Amino acid sequence: MAKEKKSLTLGMRRILLPAAAVVVLLLLAFAAGMLWGGQGRRAKITADLLDQQLREVSDLVTVEYRYTNMGKFENTLDFYGWEVPFTTKSFIVSYDGVIRAGVDLAEAAVEVSGDVVTVTLPAAEIFSNEVLEDSLEVYDETRNLFNPITIEDYTGFTADQKQSIEAKATENGLLSASAQRAETVVQEFLNMFPGMDHYTLEIKSGT
Repeated sequence: MAKEKKSLTLGMRRILLPAAAVVVLLLLAFAAGMLWGGQGRRAKITADLLDQQLREVSDLVTVEYRYTNMGKFENTLDFYGWEVPFTTKSFIVSYDGVIRAGVDLAEAAVEVSGDVVTVTLPAAEIFSNEVLEDSLEVYDETRNLFNPITIEDYTGFTADQKQSIEAKATENGLLSASAQRAETVVQEFLNMFPGMDHYTLEIKSGT
């Protein structure tokens, strides 16, 4: 048996939708306007059409949450609850990472009823949590003949740290910020389309 001790030092900062994304929104809206322009002065809004357009901007509602993490791994062999002397192994890992979270617009539900367009967005979720390999550094690594460090120690520790970081990011409002960003982007994007001024747009966030 073995006992493990883990500590976590975490620094985070959130990066929202870049300015370039706004340019992309404008270009997509302009392209849609050119496409619909030849169909009459008032374009017909359909659920299928809006659903297709939302898929085009799905990547633009992704929020990046960058962090720096330093954690200590410590493991000691034990014998029926008693720590075995001189069997402690430990290391400290420092690295940078990026969590990507957002709303999958491919799962959004669009309904057009009369002059009301209702878009129901799915709940925000974490898409990925990537460690930047170039930033990975290991400090104070011990060498113990009776309890050597293994690859599984590194991979298992990193996986546990990722879960802790994601929980901390969620606690700090990552998913709520992602949901708000998606709602704002979808509203601004759809309001750019020709013909939308004849409709009332309602956006509902999923839970």
